[in-house]
Amino acid sequence: MSDLTPTAEADPARNAGGEPSAVRRFITRLSDWFTLQSPLLKTLVVLTLVLIPATGIYSWTLWQKQSVLSADVRAMAAAQPGSEALWALNDKLPVVFGTGSLLGFLESHPIERITVVYRPLLWNVSERLMLVESQGRQHAFYPSDMETKIFSDKAVTAAWGARLAFVPRGEVGPAGTAMLERLDERFANARPQGEKDGWKASMSALLSGALTLGLLGFLAVQLRSQFKSLKFTEPSQISGSIDDLVGMDDIKAEVAQIKDQYQRRADYAQYGIKRPFNVMFSGPAGTGKTRLASCLARELNLPILFHSAANLETGFVAGGSATLSRIVALAKRRQRCIVFLDEAQDLFMKRGGHRKFDDDTQNMLLAILDGVRTKSDAEIIWIVASNFNSESMQMDEAMLRRFQMKVDFRMPNKDERRAIIGHYLDQRASKVRGDLDLDHLVDLTEGRSPADIETIVNQAGISAAQAGTLIGTDTLMQAAERVLVGNVNSDTTQGRARDRHIIAVHEWGHFLVDLQQERERCGDDWAMLQRDVKTMKISLKANPRSNALGFVFHKQGSNLLKTKGDIEHEVRVLLGGMANEELFFGEQGTTNGAHNDITRVTRLLHHAVAEMGMYRKTRLNFGALSSGGQDKPVDEETRAIMEAQSERLYGETRTLLAQLKPLTEHLAGKLMQAGEMSLQDALREIRAFEAAAPAFDARFELAAASAPGMLRIQ
Repeated sequence: MSDLTPTAEADPARNAGGEPSAVRRFITRLSDWFTLQSPLLKTLVVLTLVLIPATGIYSWTLWQKQSVLSADVRAMAAAQPGSEALWALNDKLPVVFGTGSLLGFLESHPIERITVVYRPLLWNVSERLMLVESQGRQHAFYPSDMETKIFSDKAVTAAWGARLAFVPRGEVGPAGTAMLERLDERFANARPQGEKDGWKASMSALLSGALTLGLLGFLAVQLRSQFKSLKFTEPSQISGSIDDLVGMDDIKAEVAQIKDQYQRRADYAQYGIKRPFNVMFSGPAGTGKTRLASCLARELNLPILFHSAANLETGFVAGGSATLSRIVALAKRRQRCIVFLDEAQDLFMKRGGHRKFDDDTQNMLLAILDGVRTKSDAEIIWIVASNFNSESMQMDEAMLRRFQMKVDFRMPNKDERRAIIGHYLDQRASKVRGDLDLDHLVDLTEGRSPADIETIVNQAGISAAQAGTLIGTDTLMQAAERVLVGNVNSDTTQGRARDRHIIAVHEWGHFLVDLQQERERCGDDWAMLQRDVKTMKISLKANPRSNALGFVFHKQGSNLLKTKGDIEHEVRVLLGGMANEELFFGEQGTTNGAHNDITRVTRLLHHAVAEMGMYRKTRLNFGALSSGGQDKPVDEETRAIMEAQSERLYGETRTLLAQLKPLTEHLAGKLMQAGEMSLQDALREIRAFEAAAPAFDARFELAAASAPGMLRIQ
């Protein structure tokens, strides 16, 4: 949803104070995410947070023990003069394969020295080789895990315990290394299972580490996704204020009332105003609903959470209600905040789905809007915004009762549009010409939102920057055409002379019927015609947006109330395209290009006859009898009246255009040559044609009495 236009930047002094640090914001968001999770996931996160430092501390402790052991061995060797050789691997003695039990051998043979060659593996797992010197030989043993434990326990009291030497395998010299390699080869199948499974321990440790990293990665992704979907925006992050917005004073007054009521809750309570702060914003897209909600949050110094109601559903049953529950949990934790649900029109529709869970999301929202009555939640403001159209949609009555305040957003009026255009041009004043004429642009943006106007001015700036010129009237009009009509091209219709001729005839039919009425009102005041005629340009360029081979660029009508004559004129203008096709190419030569025109004519006549009671003796709206949003078939009487009026209006239109056929042929030729013509070009060609053919006026003059409402060319 686009915003209303801010006229000033945020106050730097205001931003300077109260801006939370990055660490505080991260902690807050992490806490918000943790609040929303299931008990199982919370438990898993807590266990992970405990295990990670615990395993780290355990590993560090064992590493320290191994380091201390190695240091102690070196210290023992250095403490005895001349004993260095004692603690080195004795590779001078022959090495033989030890038979039987290591402990049995130690108890039954004289022992000169026991060398323990060790290689630390993982934590408490080490590879061990025992070399026992006895009677001029070194007897090699690979003890089992159990035998090693018994060996260690007996070494405390046994006589041979004082003859132990510990040699790290990594510090063995070349000769000793060769000896150990031969022993490894010889004892390959005799090594203890605990040592042979050392690779399993390594893989287990690696897997444990991978699982830990995977879990942390999962949590990181979850946090990132959570921050994007359910994240509060702090007041210090919002720029502008309600008073800084251009136009819409009536709407800003409504929002200011919400602010006043929130700030003076106790005063309002004395008058019996104790309802929860449930607010409904409704209106077309781009009219500033989101912007005003942001400004309200800044004015009240409240964090605000933005979420699209269209994204509530998760694809699972009750997914929408579950998402709302998470939002409520976040809001309750903040206590003072604003929750803004955008695009909520589907939530306002009448309930009654065929499946039980179809209405779960709406029921949950109703419960939430009622539940904020409790004391702990009294400071939560719920703003639900939508494009809900009360004329074409029927709102659920229970939902309607939940909102104490309703703010209806509208499109800006003429003065407001001019002010908005001026504001955006002031932002780039150094690149704007001083002789701008904004009248046409203001008229052209009738019915357009502030967001559309901003886009037009931005597009004009882009075009001017690319051309290296200042923004002028023509630049703005070209930008408006680009934004409102879309990209156009002449390549699609290039070489299609027949199609171009049909399009030209069709579009001039619309234009001339409309022009006739304006000439009756203005006479020959061509300056007034230039100002008041709605058509701005007729083009034979293709418009991919509407899948059309040509288009008419025109202003919106400014009349809020339409008379019967206005409706009939609009019908004639719409029928002018097909009528002209029939005049030039015969009934068999009419095309499907008039499909949209005929559809609009049908709707206009149905509105006039069935809903307004026009052309009837009674003034009744039979359309009001339809229920549940389902239109009933048109009754025979209404159909007959619509057909009769359509036939009459089409005949009048065809009669008028038949008399203007020479002018149409002239204009069609000029349009095919130029590719497109502005209103100014069209009026100039019409004046030149009439000046060159003075008999044209008399020959094709229409009698007002013969065709009421039709015009004469003067």
